[in-house]
Amino acid sequence: MPGFTPGRRWQPAYSPFKRDRFVDRLLELLEYSVKGPLFGCRMCGNCLLQETAFICPMECPKGLRNGPCGGSTPEHCYVDDTRPCIWYKIYERSFRMGREDNLLEVLPPLDWEKVGTDTWRDVLRQVAKIGVKKAAGGLLSRSAETRTATWDGIFRPVRQPDWWQGDRVYHPPVPAEPVSTLERRLRLGEFVVTSEITPPLSCKTDKMIRHIEATRSYVSGLNFTDNASATPRMTSWACGQIAVAHGAEPVLQISARNRSRSNFQSEVIGAAVLGIRNILCISGDSARLSPPPREKMEINDLDAVQMLWILRRMRDEGKYLDGREIKCPPKLFLGAAASPFASSPKFQALREQKKVHAGAQFFQTNLVFDIPGMETWLNELAKRNVLDKVYILIGITPIKSLKMATMLKEVPGVYVPESILQRMSAANAAGNATEEGVQIALELISKIKAYHGQGIHGIHLMPVAWDEIVPRIVSEAGLTPKDFEHTSQEQSNAHPIEK
Repeated sequence: MPGFTPGRRWQPAYSPFKRDRFVDRLLELLEYSVKGPLFGCRMCGNCLLQETAFICPMECPKGLRNGPCGGSTPEHCYVDDTRPCIWYKIYERSFRMGREDNLLEVLPPLDWEKVGTDTWRDVLRQVAKIGVKKAAGGLLSRSAETRTATWDGIFRPVRQPDWWQGDRVYHPPVPAEPVSTLERRLRLGEFVVTSEITPPLSCKTDKMIRHIEATRSYVSGLNFTDNASATPRMTSWACGQIAVAHGAEPVLQISARNRSRSNFQSEVIGAAVLGIRNILCISGDSARLSPPPREKMEINDLDAVQMLWILRRMRDEGKYLDGREIKCPPKLFLGAAASPFASSPKFQALREQKKVHAGAQFFQTNLVFDIPGMETWLNELAKRNVLDKVYILIGITPIKSLKMATMLKEVPGVYVPESILQRMSAANAAGNATEEGVQIALELISKIKAYHGQGIHGIHLMPVAWDEIVPRIVSEAGLTPKDFEHTSQEQSNAHPIEK
């Protein structure tokens, strides 16, 4: 095990993509010889150790560089249970050292031209730029402020290249009219409902269209998952286009898994032209959850925070990641996933704050079954001054069977209280488990509605292939939109395809 990074083992070093000079290869070998045993260094060439409490984030199987995924636990990584969650360890050490605010800085994706090479050369160049004498004097100064400023002057340009320039401050959206029905209703203070619809496994869309038409008047947005559990289905943007054509408002879920940064940017531009305004950025399930044969599982090109950062700049600054100007920027309402029950509430609150700083305007949370636990998470968000900067929709699912309830216990980031399991077990014995699951969902929604105006702005229904139950739940929960009778016509005219 590496000395400072509590990973399971050394990871193999990356290989550079070009032939280096002998002296450069010598320096790379020297850096690897030192940082390998100490930090489990993989020679990514884009070192972030100074910001991650000297625990290398590249030990994360997903290669996440801005915090943990929604399945983070204190026990182990859900992708590889032989190792700890590296980001949990980073948060744990950072909080212990009082360095947690460093984790708010939005860190860039890998520059793959540097992968496999050393970082020391960049550090030495920066020291030379500052001046060796001045840098040494600053680092040895008695003033903590001078030492910090000098340290940052050396390492910030190394970790924050000109094409990224990430920071740790909040970036509010540029003032503009709402771009979607979902955004408009949230701004008006309504308690809104969004819901997932399961994308089809084949080219046959009649069932999905029936569910779209049956549900569209009851909700403010329809999510289409992006290959949940890394299992192929119809793509989210195609489902979204079908939803627009049938008078519904889609929420495009777009996962980082298997997407390059160029593909991601072009996909969002295309979706915006097709009338899709709401974008939910997620890192995505690991391919470890997919059926075999499995695809490459080693690393994501982007994470959810980086996706938000890129889209916010595309929308508000009219710039692609490479700096090219976008003369007609996309109009977007940006969202992200939140996970109240992954790892620790204070860790998750910091993670959510970072997403808000990067550009998230709304959250759709993972499933919530424990209201007191949700309140603890909300309190941690309040401490971080987040609640007035983001709209929060709480994830709810109707439990269809005892088997489903038992399976939910094993889902990373989901907590099912024993009391709910006992209710489902008793209902199963009585032969009415399905109805009991609906009643549990309605009870949870009733309790969540009491938090409207206290940080909660609606619910996000995840019916898990039980799409036909959504109208009943919305109706019985008393959540049909105020303009319910007119919603279908309104949405059918909402977003014509741009020319």
